[in-house]
Amino acid sequence: MENIKAKVLELVKMVPKGKVTTYREIARKLGNPGLARAVGNALKKNEFLVIIPCHRVVKSDGQLGGYVNGVDKKLHLLLNEGIKIVDNKVANLRESLFKFNP
Repeated sequence: MENIKAKVLELVKMVPKGKVTTYREIARKLGNPGLARAVGNALKKNEFLVIIPCHRVVKSDGQLGGYVNGVDKKLHLLLNEGIKIVDNKVANLRESLFKFNP
């Protein structure tokens, strides 16, 4: 699990300010879309929130998902980065989505 955690955290560091990615997109980049739950568990253990912006990872349907410091804090961080949120969901997911190269 530590190996997955390290890979997940490295990928999340690549997501630029003003963009989001999904748990599924990270799992896809790891080679197994079924690892989305493992991605979430790895992010839950992120000790470097300032360096590794896990607040930029959302559910595939745009829902915010969880955050170690609470969903309200995640919402605040995303809004400050210019992500439009409506009803705890990324309103412009298609435009805001960061996809990893294959």
